[in-house]
Amino acid sequence: MAEVLIVGAGPVGLTVACELARHGVRCRIIDRAPQASTTCRAIGVTPRTLEIWDDMGVAREMIDAGLWLTGLRSIVHGRPTVDAPESDKGLPDMSPPDMGLPYASLGLPQDETERVLTRHLARFGIAIERGAVLSALRQDAEEDAAGVTARIARADGSAEEVRLAYVVGCDGAHSAVRRLLGIAFEGEAYPWPFMLGDVRIDWDLPYGRALRALRMVDGGPPDMFIAIPLPEPGRYRVSMLAPARLAAWSGTDHGIQAEIQGPSLADLQAVADDLLPARAPLSELRWSSVYRISMRLAASYREGRCFIAGDAAHIHPPTGGQGMNTGIQDAYNLAWKLALVLRGVSPASLLDSYEAERRPVGADVVARTRKASESYGRERGGAPDRAADAQVTISYRGTGFVDDAAGGAGPAAGDRAPDANGLVRQGLGFPLRLFDVLRGTEHVLIVHLTRALERETVQDLSRWMQRRPHLLCGHLRVVVVASDVAGHALPGAELLEDRAGSFAEAYGRREMSYLVRPDGHLGWRGRSWREAGLQDHLRRLFPAA
Repeated sequence: MAEVLIVGAGPVGLTVACELARHGVRCRIIDRAPQASTTCRAIGVTPRTLEIWDDMGVAREMIDAGLWLTGLRSIVHGRPTVDAPESDKGLPDMSPPDMGLPYASLGLPQDETERVLTRHLARFGIAIERGAVLSALRQDAEEDAAGVTARIARADGSAEEVRLAYVVGCDGAHSAVRRLLGIAFEGEAYPWPFMLGDVRIDWDLPYGRALRALRMVDGGPPDMFIAIPLPEPGRYRVSMLAPARLAAWSGTDHGIQAEIQGPSLADLQAVADDLLPARAPLSELRWSSVYRISMRLAASYREGRCFIAGDAAHIHPPTGGQGMNTGIQDAYNLAWKLALVLRGVSPASLLDSYEAERRPVGADVVARTRKASESYGRERGGAPDRAADAQVTISYRGTGFVDDAAGGAGPAAGDRAPDANGLVRQGLGFPLRLFDVLRGTEHVLIVHLTRALERETVQDLSRWMQRRPHLLCGHLRVVVVASDVAGHALPGAELLEDRAGSFAEAYGRREMSYLVRPDGHLGWRGRSWREAGLQDHLRRLFPAA
């Protein structure tokens, strides 16, 4: 029987379902749409999301289905500027991975993202239940018999009530889960509607290059024509302000306006002709829509045994391509915690850390994208923070299940664990990345030694591991990184030589120990794995192990 119901089968809901299944939890996933979407919608994929997909095992499929975003051509008041090979003024980071990251930014239409994730979910034997709507939720008052009763209605008029341990709402800006829980979703909407289209454009823009053409307007947003490349050569998703005749206020206050007829090819061409210095013929319109933008943040991400994630929890302007990526990271943060609690390994209080960690991220994204949108075309001081747009600087420092006992330079507890290349393991004829080692569902204890591994350390670690057999059975792995590990063996642990010095460069040249969580963030940092602080942290995280 399923333990978790996921409402919404977009990228966020699919990520929750795939990750719960990978962590050994059975779930159901429903969606009101009778069939999968075939429109591009969200396109930009940040390096951090690609790291998540790497851990999930779908990064290669996503990359093969997409294209690398290689730069931006900017045209202001009809005057072209030099093409920029990096993030510039509100578009996603398009640079190569020159910030120590494994990936650049990827362009991938949302329907392709959903297709790959749906296929991945099917490998776990789970299919999306389509044409299904959550119509009611009831949570038990008695904690010792705690659970959720959900009513699911279908298009044929049938309905069922199901008992579940938890419900996760990933059902978008107009979330039924959020509404049924009574969670406030305060904010405001921009008064200017936009229009989108998936078209072919005949021009000289190189493959993978985006374009924006702007004309500044006093007291309002600039006139704009923005083209983001799609994987099929010559095709782009274009966006621009909608003309007055398409701007009548009806439909909803955020997102695709399915109730309103989309713009015609002539509507899109008229804006291109107005803002581009040379004619660029648009053709083969596959899809178009009017789009509205709101800025809202849910008052809470949890009510009892029910959670919300993605657009159900935060909506904001698409500037910087942060929306879908932030939602996927919500899902990645929540899934491993739910799994540990459902398996009886971690306390229910671990689930409190979901909102504590992710709601400040949502608030920051709303604030940053709003600021970037309101200054669009009028930026000062160069490009935005590329690391922030890549979403690798997100940290959970100071939250309830994060402990730092060291201080000083290097990644702190709560930070994303950096990658490192050139690690050597005995018996392998090829180097490893640290992310190769971290991939999986367990916590990983990294013991970093700046000297050669010594017999005494091996013996101490061996005794430490022998005293924790239940913890090391599916919950925790041990990795030792040293300048030299030759001549040593530690059954049950992985010994790596930092031959290229890349681990020391990324983590610092002090001897330290790090506990890496399943979501790739550091849960604990200290001078030594022998410290009482680590034992306290592990006892709090795994009281039953």
